[in-house]
Amino acid sequence: MRGSEVTGGGRSPSGWKLWSLPGRVLLLVLAVDLVALGVLAVAARTPPAPGEWVTAGWLAAAALPHLHASHLIERRRRDRSGSPYVDLCSVWIFAGVLALPLVLELALVAVIYAHRWLLVNRFDPVRPPHRTVFTAATLALAAAAAAGVLQLTGVHAHLAGGARPGWADLAAVVAAAAVQWVVNTALVGTVIAWTVTVEHPRRLLGSASDNLLEVSQLALGVFVAAALLWWPPAALLMIIPTFALHQCVQLDQLKLAARTDQRTGLLNAIAWHEQAEHALGRTRGRTGVLMIDLDWFKRINDTHGHPVGDDVLAEVATVLTRTVRRGDTVGRYGGEEFAVLLPDVDEAEIRAIAERIRVRIRALRITTPAGEPVTLSATIGAALHPVVPGASLDEVIRAADDALYAGKKAGRDRVAVAGC
Repeated sequence: MRGSEVTGGGRSPSGWKLWSLPGRVLLLVLAVDLVALGVLAVAARTPPAPGEWVTAGWLAAAALPHLHASHLIERRRRDRSGSPYVDLCSVWIFAGVLALPLVLELALVAVIYAHRWLLVNRFDPVRPPHRTVFTAATLALAAAAAAGVLQLTGVHAHLAGGARPGWADLAAVVAAAAVQWVVNTALVGTVIAWTVTVEHPRRLLGSASDNLLEVSQLALGVFVAAALLWWPPAALLMIIPTFALHQCVQLDQLKLAARTDQRTGLLNAIAWHEQAEHALGRTRGRTGVLMIDLDWFKRINDTHGHPVGDDVLAEVATVLTRTVRRGDTVGRYGGEEFAVLLPDVDEAEIRAIAERIRVRIRALRITTPAGEPVTLSATIGAALHPVVPGASLDEVIRAADDALYAGKKAGRDRVAVAGC
């Protein structure tokens, strides 16, 4: 399930940063919370049967040990997460959509996120209680919408009656999962879009791997529900694969963090060098290397501050990734220097790509929070492999670096190609 990046908090209600949110965001957050409470009040008018309480007990007995055992992993994941954030609660929540009456499903959501706040979120000052309440409310509404699909199609009654499900039931379950995903994503994505600036609307939907993780959880939830309905103790076995999934997701994040420059999202110097070596070994044509250095970058930091300098680095990284060709390798080499590996190029192509990058960096229009313009240019050194027969990647980098410094001495804001 996804959580938004609405921040703020304080001990006194009057001091909560909730009240400083943009007006439409505050209205949406409060409206979602109130509607979720209203749905809970309506659902509570139909008391659960004794057997449904037993099913809820089995589900809680599976969900809470998993969540408790994985809370340290979850806390580390939250520290490294972007926006939107996908946690690993949907396995249990979607199982509840399928196997529980709505009032118990909503109670399950409340218990899960109360537990999440106590063990994870309350230690993070930028994730105050109202963040957790909003996250729980969005999922409560998403679960209610999914349960509505199952009610309308008769699947709830069909499953509760012990009948063997067929293809029509499966189609309804898939539709319910899709509705849960859409409602949750729409609510969280709207808050993110109204709160922070995103470079592309696709970012509001999360990455492909995030969505695959969410879909995987929904699928696992179906198997948990099947166990709850026909063999409840078997649901406890799902604690093991869900905990293993937590471990695998964390491992992937750690691997990505080890290869990624945090300020720009590009490969760091070590990862770029490894990937460039690999690309160099499999290419058949000549390979180019660009070393790109931002001119007078220290002045930007000294004049406008390091946060503005970080913004400049991020903007330049975006220019690079959008300007190079598909299959080129871009990395931050250190400080204000970037590196690009260009497989299968000749001298004319490497010069044209480098010049295109230089012009687009020169055209960047960046302003400080105070509204002051930031002037930016770059000097680019280029070299082709092999510089000499049998030259290594490091020798090509050295040649590109030498060309870069020659360009600096010649006046900056230019492209210099080694050997030309």
